[in-house]
Amino acid sequence: MKAERGKRVRRSLGLAAAGVVLAGFSLTGCGGSSTESEKTVIEIVQYKPEAADYFEALEDEFNATHDDIELKISSPNDASTILKTRFIREDYPDIIGIGGDINYSYYVDADILADVFDYEGLADVNEGYLEILENLEFVPVDGTYGVPYVANAAGILYNVDLFEEYGWEIPTTWDELIALCEEISSEGILPFYFGYKDTWTCLAPWNAIAVSLCDADVTKQVNRGETTFAEEYRETAEKYLELLQYGESGPFAYGYNDACTAFARGESAMYMIGSYAAPQILSVNPDMNLGSFVLPANDDADANTLNSGIDLMFCMTEACENKEAAYEVLDFLLEDENIQKYIDDQTAIPCKNGDFTLSPILDGMADYIESGNMTDFQDHYYPSEMSVDAMLQTFLIEQDVDAFLKDFNTDWQRYNRDIIRMVQDYEASQE
Repeated sequence: MKAERGKRVRRSLGLAAAGVVLAGFSLTGCGGSSTESEKTVIEIVQYKPEAADYFEALEDEFNATHDDIELKISSPNDASTILKTRFIREDYPDIIGIGGDINYSYYVDADILADVFDYEGLADVNEGYLEILENLEFVPVDGTYGVPYVANAAGILYNVDLFEEYGWEIPTTWDELIALCEEISSEGILPFYFGYKDTWTCLAPWNAIAVSLCDADVTKQVNRGETTFAEEYRETAEKYLELLQYGESGPFAYGYNDACTAFARGESAMYMIGSYAAPQILSVNPDMNLGSFVLPANDDADANTLNSGIDLMFCMTEACENKEAAYEVLDFLLEDENIQKYIDDQTAIPCKNGDFTLSPILDGMADYIESGNMTDFQDHYYPSEMSVDAMLQTFLIEQDVDAFLKDFNTDWQRYNRDIIRMVQDYEASQE
């Protein structure tokens, strides 16, 4: 079984050479072992280095209140690479903290994650986020392989004081958004700051537009051979490109930190980014009156949806030797008080149902959150090898919609051959 899992890990992750990256990484062995004091050790590796202080405090609190379990949490800067390297070496943590993206899909396919269907805490998780997990699976798989913890929301952050000073209204349709940009420009103020030097920032507006213009499962439709991206993504690409004229001159010379700083200092009225940027912005200007609203990509206001996905979830690995202890750790992490601390620290949205207090920054998105009118990020279905963020940056530089869509179709088929074959084999078996 162990040898078979190793083969599946290499096939799914495609990282046989990844060990070179971290050749000096010391192995700790699978969790669940005991120290001299006979405590059960539960190791968590989580991928949010910006929340390292939060997890360090949780680790200390847990260990101070539990006599039989020792919790060890690490928050490395490159957790994804470290995890994949450890998986190839069959050196598994007990629990991993990851985002709801294609890496989760790979891990499920490689049989790395344990089915936690019997974890009682799942009953308190918002059903919508459990559905997002199911949708991430390449093909339907029995069981539940993650416990959603917190989500984020992406759209438009805006300077509330500027909007109130000039009497600008929050747009609810695409035409209203463009009219607002024109109005802001007429006042000699920059509508947006983009910061596209860091390629990943190119994904934020792309996702926020696409969720309202495309079906949530468009990538799966393409994998099944039912449509093409040239057909499904054209309007998204055109509107994405249209917004470029309302940003800073030379947006590819400025990165994420530059954009956060400029926006915080009032150099633009809006910033198309996720709620995760709020702590960075407020670190520059703690007194900034920051608000948010859904990017209205549709001409029909009722057709718009909030771009929201699982920002952090916890998955138990198959190699975990003490399921009961791992579940006790999960219980602790999911205590309302601890989730609220994370929400306050990271401007996040809880995946757990309950009476939580969200940041007032998210007030403009509250109706979408409360009604469940949310759709997962499109890029959560993109393979990292395809480098869609770099493709988007190139598209914005060259501004050729047809060439971009053609390349997207071609690269999708190239980097998803195995997944497409898996999907089509599954569909054939169902028929």
